[in-house]
Amino acid sequence: MRISPAIALCLFPFLCLTAKPRTDSKFEQYHSKFTSGSSPLKLDDASYEKLTATPRDYSIAVLLTALGARFGCQLCRDFQPEWDVVGNSWIRGDRKGDTRMILGTLDFADGKGTFQKLMLQTAPVLMFFPPTIGPEAKADAQAIRYDFTMGSQSAEQVHDWISRHLPAGPKPPIYRPRNYVRMVTITTAFLGLVSLSSVAWPYIVPIIQNRNLWAAISLLIILLFTSGHMFNHIRKVPYVSSDGKGGISYFAGGFSNQFGLETQIVAAMYGTLSFATIALALKVPRMVDPKKQQIAVFIWGAVIFGMYSFLLSVFRIKNGGYPFHLPPF
Repeated sequence: MRISPAIALCLFPFLCLTAKPRTDSKFEQYHSKFTSGSSPLKLDDASYEKLTATPRDYSIAVLLTALGARFGCQLCRDFQPEWDVVGNSWIRGDRKGDTRMILGTLDFADGKGTFQKLMLQTAPVLMFFPPTIGPEAKADAQAIRYDFTMGSQSAEQVHDWISRHLPAGPKPPIYRPRNYVRMVTITTAFLGLVSLSSVAWPYIVPIIQNRNLWAAISLLIILLFTSGHMFNHIRKVPYVSSDGKGGISYFAGGFSNQFGLETQIVAAMYGTLSFATIALALKVPRMVDPKKQQIAVFIWGAVIFGMYSFLLSVFRIKNGGYPFHLPPF
């Protein structure tokens, strides 16, 4: 039975309406899910297998992680916010899918089978799967793993790593959402500091302009560095040492060696000599009572004499051939 052309022409619109619509490609299906959220696509074993199966005309980066508290993966929890920043930036800048790129996350709780199949013993693991068909297909379709030992794992660093494996062309820039809580905190702290400074400034200025305070600070710095403090930090010297007779040696022989406690003793000796000299030069002449002034002169003179004698004895320990000494040491 032949159908006339007129009847066929009348039935054509109905045939078009009842025809089965074309199903979207795998990339379009998952890309629409990816762009509908604000972070990388959450995967499970089935979706991971489907997305990474060949052939594929798109690229995909998958983070295999273990965020559960029972796994104790601190690196996973630290890296997850940066990975979310990369995903959110890609969603904002590539809604049309021009880069044909999808980012996903597979947690161990949702993908135990995948972890076992890949024989993964550690997490996180970031893998990039290049396309296997199409103009941008790679000769080697094996997944490329990101090296987490390269330093700080920032969103910018991961973005650069992904971009290097994609075809040439514009890539979505990294977008970090504004941290309004931090902005408010910094503003409040700054205004509080300004208010506190304006109130306390009349009391702070006299302290800053106090010559005795700056003289004391300068003296402490001089004593700290002349006693060998930096030498200890550079050489990592021991605090004390054994003298080989069951006792403790506080001073190291020779000018190229010293102990940590030795530095503190020398700084204390220099400090005592400095304080005694300042007292004799500044404090004692201002004393009104002649008898007290005389006693003070003898006391501070004795302190300088005894401390200088001790300093010479330490110098003889450092230099065994030094022939002079000063009693009582």
